[in-house]
Formats: sequence, C-alpha cells, structure tokens
Amino acid sequence: MAVQRVKVASANEAPKKGSLKDFVFAGEGDDAVKVLLTNVNGTLHATSAKCTHYGAPLANGVLTSQGKIICPWHGACFDAKTGDIEESPALDNLLSFKVEQDGNGDVYVEADPEQLKGKPGVPPSCSKSVNASGPGVVIVGGGSAAINVAESARKSGFTGKITIYTAEKHAPIDRTKLSKALIGSPEPVTWRSASHLKNVLNVDLKEGVKATSIDVQGKKVTFNGNDSVPFESLVLASGGVAKRLPLPGAKEGELEHVYTLRGVGDVSTLLSAVGDKKDKEVVVVGTSFIGMETAIALQGQEKVKSVTVVGMEQVPFEKILGKEVGEGLMKVAQKKGIKFYNSAGVEKIDGKDGKASAVVIKDESGKQVSLSADVVILGVGAAPATEYIKSSSGFPELLKDGSIAVEKDLRVKGVPKDANIFACGDIATIPARDEQNATVRIEHWNVAGNQGRTVGRILAGDQNNYDSMPIFWSALGSQLRFVSDGNPPGYDDIYINGNPEELKFSAFYGKKGKVTAVCTMGVDPLMVHSAELMRTGKMPSFSEIKGGKDPLSIPLATSSL
Repeated sequence: MAVQRVKVASANEAPKKGSLKDFVFAGEGDDAVKVLLTNVNGTLHATSAKCTHYGAPLANGVLTSQGKIICPWHGACFDAKTGDIEESPALDNLLSFKVEQDGNGDVYVEADPEQLKGKPGVPPSCSKSVNASGPGVVIVGGGSAAINVAESARKSGFTGKITIYTAEKHAPIDRTKLSKALIGSPEPVTWRSASHLKNVLNVDLKEGVKATSIDVQGKKVTFNGNDSVPFESLVLASGGVAKRLPLPGAKEGELEHVYTLRGVGDVSTLLSAVGDKKDKEVVVVGTSFIGMETAIALQGQEKVKSVTVVGMEQVPFEKILGKEVGEGLMKVAQKKGIKFYNSAGVEKIDGKDGKASAVVIKDESGKQVSLSADVVILGVGAAPATEYIKSSSGFPELLKDGSIAVEKDLRVKGVPKDANIFACGDIATIPARDEQNATVRIEHWNVAGNQGRTVGRILAGDQNNYDSMPIFWSALGSQLRFVSDGNPPGYDDIYINGNPEELKFSAFYGKKGKVTAVCTMGVDPLMVHSAELMRTGKMPSFSEIKGGKDPLSIPLATSSL
C-alpha cells in the first residue's frame, strides 16, 4: 500500500494538552492498525502506537512534562515529537507521521498502513561517515550496556571506530527472556545481529574473546591472554557471573546436572538434562528472581515431574519486596505445584554415578532433609565479572564486592578523565541518586541499558550524567513491575493496596517518610507513572499514600506543558 491520509479523530476526540490517545488508522477488529496521538504544549504529534520493545500499547503509558512517552510495561521512553528512543529497554525508534488539523479541528494522519502492522519501529543507524582509522572505542562485554553504548553513540552522531568484544559466542541477546521463557538458542532472542551492527551501525563485533587485563597508561586491553588491542576510549560492560555455593557437590564440574543460569548455553544444557519425558525432579536453590523465574517457567511449561525451591528467607523476596508480597507470590507458585522449603540452609548436594541425586538441607526446624533431585539449579545471585581487572596495570582497586567505583558520568574513579575509561551495568557502583556520599550497585537490565546510553551520548560530546530511574520487571505468575529511587535499598514501612495472591496489587515502600520504591502487578501504568513522579520530586509522601493519595491523580504533563 501507499501512504494514505486518514481522518483519525474529530476535534472533540483529539487528546488535550499533556495527554495521549491511540486511534484506528486502518482495518477493523483484530486486523486494525493504530496510530498514537500526543498533545505536547498544544501541538499534536503522531507516532506508531506500540512500544518497539515487546509491543505494549503506548496509549496505556504516560506522557511526561518534557513530552516523552513512557511505555507502561518496562519503562522504555520515546520522544513524542520525533519518535526517537530515549531510554531502555527498547532499541528501535517509533515511526513518526505527518499530522494535521483542518479548520474544524478534525485530525488527519499520513501513513502507510502496512508499516503499522506488527511491532513497527525504525532502528537507529549510522547516518554519518565513520572514521575507521585509529583505535577508537573498545567495549568489553556484549550485553545490555554494550549494545546501548553503540546504539546511543551512533544515534548521537559519534563517527569514530567502535568495536564490541564479547566472551559469548553470539551477538547481543535479550538476556531477560532466558529465565522467564527458558530459551536455549541465541537466534530467537538476538537483539542485533553481527551483520546489523556492521552494516547499519558500522560497529564491529568480536565474539568469543575474553578480556584478561588492561594497561591504563598504555591504553590497551589484552584479550585471551595475548591479543593486545589499543583504545582511545574504553567502556567496561562485562556484566556478571553466576555464583556457586562453596559446598560439597556445588562446585563447577564436580557433579553433572548442577547448573547456574546466566547464558544461552546454560539454558540449553538445562533443557537437555530435563528432557521431554516430564520425569525429572528439579530442586532450585535460592529464591532470587532468576531462581524463581526458572522454577515458575519449568513448572508452567510442564517440562518436569516436580519443582522444589529452597530459600533462606521466610518467604521469597522478603528483604526486597516484604513478607506480605513475597508470601502472596509464593502461594501463587504453590497453587501451580511448586514446593517450598523456606528458612532453610543447604548442606550439600549428593551425587550418584557423577550426577546430582539429592540436595541435603536443614529445614526451618533444624531437621536434616534430603530432597531427591535429578537436576539442581543454583539461583544464588551473581558477582561482577571483573576478574580481569585484578591483573591490570594502573587500574584502581576493586571494591569489596568486586565492582568498579564510577563517577556520575560513569567514568572510572581514580583514573584520569582524559583516559576515557567508563564502566557500566552490573560491574559499576555508582553515586546514589539523592543520598550524599552513598553508593549503589543495581543489577537491573534497564539500568545497564540506560548507563550504556549515557556513555554513548558522552562519547558523542554530550556531558550529561546518568539520570535514569532504576526500573525492573519479572515474570512471577504475572508481570511484576518495580522501581526504586536510586538510593541504597531499605525501607521501614510498607503499604499494600490490593492482594498479592490475586496478582493485582501495588506496594509502596517507605523510609523516613519518603516513598523509596514502588512494586506493582496488574495496575499499569502506576509503576512508570510513579517512577516519573519520583524522578521529578513530585511523589507523594509515604503518609499521603497510606492516607489514600493516588499517584495517578497527579498529572505528569498539564496544560502548562
């Protein structure tokens, strides 16, 4: 089809200042395709209507005071005027269309209806000629932070050489789907192929190469122990490595069918061990988000005979989400057949013929219990992948947890600014958003992505600091959304509206009278709306929330836009 000019709204249907609304452009029922209209400062703008991440309807999201569209599901942010992607987790821009109002105020949009099908978007490209000479930018790591550095740098006009070095043997993937959907092949979750990186972004991808040391003064990185690569700017985005318990049977290579879950290969070997006969008993050690997501996915996909989860807390997520929320989510999992041993300690993993056979624990009463296990999954967290820093020259000492201290612009602390060395994602400990002299390390996919986007803009000449809200999501029977205020975690009170066991609730976490985090299920766009209120300092106090104040009643964008 060709471009069509279609009346999508009458004058009285058009969105008012500071609001957004979608309209059918062509087709009917399930075949209908829509456009999104936003009203920024009295001017209408038209874009495609679905988030380019997972296809969320953006009309259910929010419009900020700066004219930014925020996806209701995972916090991706787009410029309403241009459709450009501004914040993770999406990579592609929205489509932007010509919009007009006639003398009667009726609204017309020009678009090709074929372009509106599916999850339309436009990937950022390298619009300028690239100078491939010289060392350029070296990115260590191939995850969320790394791909966003490259995309953001090119989108912002950076014309230097960019090379991504990843220890993984595939292009950047959407790692969040591994534990949530148990996908054991890189193709279905590839974000950007090597050919896309090369042909669209003019970025080189080197796969299967592992950083082994850095020479700060000499401005070079050594890979695989002997290949020395010079850099003009260096971005460390090496992510995390899954932890293992220092217990008999849990060490890597000690017993077969004892797994961690971090990469595509981990999922592939796990699925092979589970097989398709539904006869395997699985024990998940740890009530981390990865552990719980994997347990729920295995049970939900009916891949195994049984799933048992062993956790140290009274209920899953007790420290992060509180006892009531954790208990509600646990009861949902129990109804699906997952068994739990809480307040328990793991003593060892027994084996037979070199393979896992049981997990021996002490239950909450102190009694020793042996849990039959054909497959064991260790979901006990991750550590910063920074081992290569220890053998580096001129690099500051790592922090106690193995992470790297950075400034607000994500430059490595203790390294001269003109060395142009940055760290972002799981390995970076950053200054707290509000609390002076405090630091945080946040292992969220969106945090890594947005830190990468910040570094990319800095490489292109923008000197703004990292300033995104740490948004997180998880698949726990339904989609859980979470945002914190970017300060060290902790709360002294919780207010819950709704019932976590019914998978429809909001939870507000308070500390010294301030709302420090918001967790929701089934009440979009409350989380992203709250995130914007927290970012702009307009979030109601904790006492106001307990008194019935609804954050959604506070407009983000008003007629004064």
